[in-house]
Amino acid sequence: MSLRRRTVEVLVAAGLLGAALAPPATAAGHGPERSVPLRVATYNIHAGAGMDNVFDLDRQVAELRSLHADVIGLQEVDVHWDARSEWRDLAGELGRRLGMRVSFAPIYSLDPATPGAPRREFGVAVLSRYRVVGAENHDITRLSTQDPNPVPAPGPGFGEVVLRVKGLPVHVYATHLDYRGDPSVRIAQVADTRRIMAEDRKEERGPVRQILLGDFNAAPAAPELAPLWEELTDIEPGAPTFPAEDPVQRIDYVAVSKDTVRVRDAAVAETLASDHRPVVADLLLLR
Repeated sequence: MSLRRRTVEVLVAAGLLGAALAPPATAAGHGPERSVPLRVATYNIHAGAGMDNVFDLDRQVAELRSLHADVIGLQEVDVHWDARSEWRDLAGELGRRLGMRVSFAPIYSLDPATPGAPRREFGVAVLSRYRVVGAENHDITRLSTQDPNPVPAPGPGFGEVVLRVKGLPVHVYATHLDYRGDPSVRIAQVADTRRIMAEDRKEERGPVRQILLGDFNAAPAAPELAPLWEELTDIEPGAPTFPAEDPVQRIDYVAVSKDTVRVRDAAVAETLASDHRPVVADLLLLR
Protein backbone atom coordinates (compact mmCIF):
# COMPACT_ATOMS: atom_id res chain seq x y z
CA MET A 1 0.00 0.00 0.00
CA SER A 2 1.38 3.42 -0.88
CA LEU A 3 2.52 5.90 1.74
CA ARG A 4 0.27 8.60 0.25
CA ARG A 5 -2.92 6.80 1.15
CA ARG A 6 -2.77 4.50 4.11
CA THR A 7 -5.68 4.17 6.48
CA VAL A 8 -6.14 1.50 9.11
CA GLU A 9 -9.59 1.49 10.71
CA VAL A 10 -10.23 -0.38 13.92
CA LEU A 11 -13.98 -0.63 14.48
CA VAL A 12 -14.46 -1.50 18.14
CA ALA A 13 -17.33 -0.39 20.33
CA ALA A 14 -16.19 2.36 22.70
CA GLY A 15 -16.26 1.59 26.42
CA LEU A 16 -16.93 3.90 29.33
CA LEU A 17 -14.35 6.65 29.75
CA GLY A 18 -12.43 7.59 32.88
CA ALA A 19 -13.19 10.58 35.03
CA ALA A 20 -9.97 12.59 35.08
CA LEU A 21 -11.58 15.11 32.72
CA ALA A 22 -15.33 15.64 32.58
CA PRO A 23 -17.03 14.69 29.32
CA PRO A 24 -17.87 17.64 27.09
CA ALA A 25 -21.27 19.24 27.48
CA THR A 26 -23.75 18.96 24.62
CA ALA A 27 -24.53 21.94 22.43
CA ALA A 28 -26.98 24.42 23.93
CA GLY A 29 -30.10 25.77 22.19
CA HIS A 30 -33.52 24.70 21.03
CA GLY A 31 -34.66 23.20 17.74
CA PRO A 32 -32.06 22.09 15.17
CA GLU A 33 -28.52 22.39 16.53
CA ARG A 34 -26.78 25.45 15.18
CA SER A 35 -23.42 23.97 16.22
CA VAL A 36 -22.00 20.57 17.04
CA PRO A 37 -19.69 19.98 20.04
CA LEU A 38 -16.43 18.13 19.51
CA ARG A 39 -13.65 17.43 21.99
CA VAL A 40 -10.19 17.08 20.45
CA ALA A 41 -6.71 16.46 21.84
CA THR A 42 -3.12 16.31 20.71
CA TYR A 43 -0.44 14.19 22.35
CA ASN A 44 3.17 13.37 21.51
CA ILE A 45 3.36 9.86 22.97
CA HIS A 46 7.19 9.50 22.87
CA ALA A 47 6.88 6.03 21.28
CA GLY A 48 5.01 4.77 24.32
CA ALA A 49 7.58 5.86 26.91
CA GLY A 50 6.98 8.17 29.83
CA MET A 51 9.05 10.97 31.27
CA ASP A 52 11.03 8.20 32.98
CA ASN A 53 11.89 6.72 29.52
CA VAL A 54 10.14 3.48 30.48
CA PHE A 55 7.89 2.00 27.79
CA ASP A 56 4.43 1.60 29.32
CA LEU A 57 1.54 1.67 26.88
CA ASP A 58 -0.95 0.78 29.64
CA ARG A 59 -0.09 4.08 31.31
CA GLN A 60 -0.69 6.01 28.10
CA VAL A 61 -3.97 4.21 27.35
CA ALA A 62 -5.23 5.27 30.78
CA GLU A 63 -4.23 8.88 30.18
CA LEU A 64 -5.77 8.99 26.71
CA ARG A 65 -8.99 7.45 27.97
CA SER A 66 -9.21 10.05 30.74
CA LEU A 67 -9.25 12.88 28.18
CA HIS A 68 -12.73 11.84 26.95
CA ALA A 69 -11.70 13.11 23.50
CA ASP A 70 -13.65 12.40 20.33
CA VAL A 71 -10.58 12.95 18.14
CA ILE A 72 -6.90 12.68 19.11
CA GLY A 73 -3.82 13.57 17.09
CA LEU A 74 -0.74 11.55 18.04
CA GLN A 75 2.94 12.12 17.27
CA GLU A 76 6.00 9.85 17.62
CA VAL A 77 3.98 6.71 16.93
CA ASP A 78 5.91 3.46 16.40
CA VAL A 79 4.47 0.68 14.25
CA HIS A 80 6.76 -2.38 14.46
CA TRP A 81 9.61 0.16 14.62
CA ASP A 82 12.14 -1.42 16.99
CA ALA A 83 12.81 -2.83 20.46
CA ARG A 84 12.13 0.45 22.28
CA SER A 85 8.39 -0.15 21.75
CA GLU A 86 8.66 -3.95 21.78
CA TRP A 87 8.12 -4.08 17.99
CA ARG A 88 4.41 -3.43 18.61
CA ASP A 89 1.89 -1.63 16.39
CA LEU A 90 1.16 1.29 18.72
CA ALA A 91 -1.32 2.94 16.34
CA GLY A 92 -3.45 -0.17 15.91
CA GLU A 93 -3.22 -1.15 19.55
CA LEU A 94 -4.27 2.26 20.83
CA GLY A 95 -7.21 2.27 18.45
CA ARG A 96 -8.39 -1.16 19.59
CA ARG A 97 -7.95 -0.47 23.29
CA LEU A 98 -9.66 2.91 23.18
CA GLY A 99 -12.46 1.76 20.88
CA MET A 100 -11.55 4.32 18.23
CA ARG A 101 -10.86 4.30 14.53
CA VAL A 102 -7.23 5.02 13.66
CA SER A 103 -5.54 6.47 10.60
CA PHE A 104 -1.75 6.16 10.65
CA ALA A 105 0.51 8.31 8.45
CA PRO A 106 4.13 7.08 8.46
CA ILE A 107 6.99 9.52 8.17
CA TYR A 108 9.36 6.58 7.71
CA SER A 109 8.55 3.16 6.28
CA LEU A 110 11.59 0.90 6.23
CA ASP A 111 12.26 -2.71 5.30
CA PRO A 112 11.79 -5.15 8.20
CA ALA A 113 14.73 -6.19 10.33
CA THR A 114 14.08 -9.85 9.44
CA PRO A 115 12.53 -11.30 6.27
CA GLY A 116 8.78 -11.73 6.51
CA ALA A 117 8.36 -9.35 9.41
CA PRO A 118 6.14 -6.23 9.10
CA ARG A 119 7.64 -3.03 7.78
CA ARG A 120 9.26 -0.75 10.35
CA GLU A 121 7.26 2.49 10.49
CA PHE A 122 7.22 5.69 12.52
CA GLY A 123 4.88 8.64 12.16
CA VAL A 124 1.70 10.38 13.27
CA ALA A 125 -1.85 9.15 13.74
CA VAL A 126 -5.42 10.31 14.24
CA LEU A 127 -7.80 8.45 16.53
CA SER A 128 -11.52 9.12 16.04
CA ARG A 129 -14.85 8.08 17.49
CA TYR A 130 -16.44 9.28 14.27
CA ARG A 131 -16.42 7.61 10.89
CA VAL A 132 -13.39 8.27 8.69
CA VAL A 133 -14.64 8.96 5.17
CA GLY A 134 -11.26 9.83 3.65
CA ALA A 135 -7.58 9.88 4.53
CA GLU A 136 -4.29 10.96 2.98
CA ASN A 137 -0.64 11.00 3.95
CA HIS A 138 0.67 14.27 2.48
CA ASP A 139 4.26 15.12 1.68
CA ILE A 140 5.79 18.16 3.35
CA THR A 141 9.42 19.31 3.50
CA ARG A 142 11.52 17.14 5.81
CA LEU A 143 15.12 16.76 6.90
CA SER A 144 15.44 13.01 7.42
CA THR A 145 16.80 11.59 10.66
CA GLN A 146 17.49 8.29 8.85
CA ASP A 147 19.92 9.74 6.28
CA PRO A 148 23.48 10.49 7.49
CA ASN A 149 23.70 13.42 5.04
CA PRO A 150 20.16 14.73 4.78
CA VAL A 151 18.96 17.62 2.67
CA PRO A 152 15.49 19.18 2.87
CA ALA A 153 13.15 17.26 0.56
CA PRO A 154 9.45 16.34 0.34
CA GLY A 155 8.54 13.43 2.55
CA PRO A 156 5.37 11.84 3.94
CA GLY A 157 3.96 12.16 7.43
CA PHE A 158 1.46 15.01 7.32
CA GLY A 159 -1.66 13.01 8.03
CA GLU A 160 -5.16 14.12 7.11
CA VAL A 161 -8.52 12.49 7.77
CA VAL A 162 -11.97 13.64 6.75
CA LEU A 163 -14.55 12.80 9.39
CA ARG A 164 -18.32 12.91 9.31
CA VAL A 165 -19.39 14.44 12.65
CA LYS A 166 -23.19 14.42 12.99
CA GLY A 167 -23.50 15.10 9.29
CA LEU A 168 -20.74 17.72 9.11
CA PRO A 169 -17.50 17.05 7.18
CA VAL A 170 -14.43 17.90 9.26
CA HIS A 171 -10.81 17.87 8.06
CA VAL A 172 -8.38 16.87 10.82
CA TYR A 173 -4.62 17.08 10.29
CA ALA A 174 -1.85 15.55 12.43
CA THR A 175 1.67 16.91 12.12
CA HIS A 176 5.10 16.90 13.73
CA LEU A 177 7.32 19.79 12.67
CA ASP A 178 11.12 19.77 12.61
CA TYR A 179 12.82 19.90 16.01
CA ARG A 180 16.08 21.62 15.08
CA GLY A 181 17.04 25.06 16.32
CA ASP A 182 17.43 26.36 12.76
CA PRO A 183 13.85 27.26 11.74
CA SER A 184 14.41 26.94 7.98
CA VAL A 185 12.78 23.51 7.66
CA ARG A 186 9.84 24.57 9.82
CA ILE A 187 9.38 27.64 7.61
CA ALA A 188 9.07 25.34 4.59
CA GLN A 189 6.78 22.95 6.49
CA VAL A 190 4.43 25.77 7.47
CA ALA A 191 4.26 26.89 3.83
CA ASP A 192 3.48 23.31 2.76
CA THR A 193 0.83 22.98 5.46
CA ARG A 194 -0.93 26.16 4.40
CA ARG A 195 -0.86 25.12 0.75
CA ILE A 196 -2.42 21.71 1.48
CA MET A 197 -5.11 23.17 3.74
CA ALA A 198 -5.89 25.89 1.17
CA GLU A 199 -6.34 23.23 -1.52
CA ASP A 200 -8.84 21.44 0.71
CA ARG A 201 -10.79 24.66 1.21
CA LYS A 202 -11.01 25.16 -2.55
CA GLU A 203 -12.20 21.59 -3.18
CA GLU A 204 -14.95 21.50 -0.55
CA ARG A 205 -18.46 22.64 -1.31
CA GLY A 206 -19.75 24.86 1.48
CA PRO A 207 -18.08 25.69 4.81
CA VAL A 208 -14.80 23.90 5.54
CA ARG A 209 -14.04 22.93 9.12
CA GLN A 210 -10.32 22.34 9.67
CA ILE A 211 -8.49 21.25 12.81
CA LEU A 212 -4.68 21.07 12.97
CA LEU A 213 -3.18 18.97 15.78
CA GLY A 214 0.49 18.55 16.44
CA ASP A 215 3.88 19.09 17.97
CA PHE A 216 5.21 22.22 16.24
CA ASN A 217 8.55 22.33 18.10
CA ALA A 218 8.28 26.13 18.34
CA ALA A 219 6.71 28.69 20.66
CA PRO A 220 3.45 30.40 19.66
CA ALA A 221 5.23 33.69 18.91
CA ALA A 222 7.94 32.05 16.77
CA PRO A 223 8.19 33.92 13.44
CA GLU A 224 8.04 30.69 11.43
CA LEU A 225 4.58 29.91 12.83
CA ALA A 226 3.12 33.38 12.18
CA PRO A 227 1.73 32.53 8.70
CA LEU A 228 -0.41 29.76 10.22
CA TRP A 229 -2.32 32.28 12.32
CA GLU A 230 -3.59 34.08 9.21
CA GLU A 231 -6.17 31.33 8.60
CA LEU A 232 -6.17 29.46 11.91
CA THR A 233 -6.93 30.27 15.54
CA ASP A 234 -4.23 29.09 17.94
CA ILE A 235 -6.08 27.72 20.96
CA GLU A 236 -4.36 28.89 24.13
CA PRO A 237 -4.66 26.12 26.74
CA GLY A 238 -3.27 28.24 29.57
CA ALA A 239 -0.13 26.24 30.36
CA PRO A 240 3.11 24.95 28.81
CA THR A 241 3.37 21.40 27.52
CA PHE A 242 7.06 20.45 27.45
CA PRO A 243 8.88 18.83 29.14
CA ALA A 244 6.12 16.97 30.95
CA GLU A 245 7.89 17.34 34.28
CA ASP A 246 8.02 21.06 35.14
CA PRO A 247 7.10 22.22 31.60
CA VAL A 248 8.45 25.56 30.40
CA GLN A 249 7.45 25.64 26.71
CA ARG A 250 4.20 25.35 24.77
CA ILE A 251 5.09 23.46 21.61
CA ASP A 252 1.96 21.26 21.29
CA TYR A 253 -1.02 22.79 19.51
CA VAL A 254 -4.68 22.64 18.67
CA ALA A 255 -5.47 25.15 15.90
CA VAL A 256 -8.81 25.58 14.13
CA SER A 257 -10.25 27.39 11.13
CA LYS A 258 -11.40 30.86 12.14
CA ASP A 259 -14.83 31.10 10.55
CA THR A 260 -16.19 27.59 10.98
CA VAL A 261 -14.97 26.38 14.39
CA ARG A 262 -15.38 28.05 17.78
CA VAL A 263 -13.50 27.31 20.99
CA ARG A 264 -15.38 26.65 24.22
CA ASP A 265 -12.50 25.68 26.51
CA ALA A 266 -8.99 24.22 26.49
CA ALA A 267 -6.52 22.81 29.00
CA VAL A 268 -3.23 20.99 29.39
CA ALA A 269 -3.53 17.65 31.19
CA GLU A 270 -0.99 17.02 33.92
CA THR A 271 0.68 13.66 33.32
CA LEU A 272 4.13 12.11 33.08
CA ALA A 273 3.01 9.26 30.79
CA SER A 274 5.08 10.85 27.97
CA ASP A 275 7.75 13.55 27.82
CA HIS A 276 5.03 15.94 26.57
CA ARG A 277 1.72 16.86 28.15
CA PRO A 278 -1.46 16.54 26.07
CA VAL A 279 -3.63 19.50 25.08
CA VAL A 280 -7.40 19.00 25.07
CA ALA A 281 -9.97 21.44 23.66
CA ASP A 282 -13.75 21.61 23.52
CA LEU A 283 -14.90 22.98 20.18
CA LEU A 284 -18.11 23.93 18.43
CA LEU A 285 -18.42 23.08 14.75
CA LEU A 286 -20.53 25.74 13.06
CA ARG A 287 -23.13 24.77 10.48
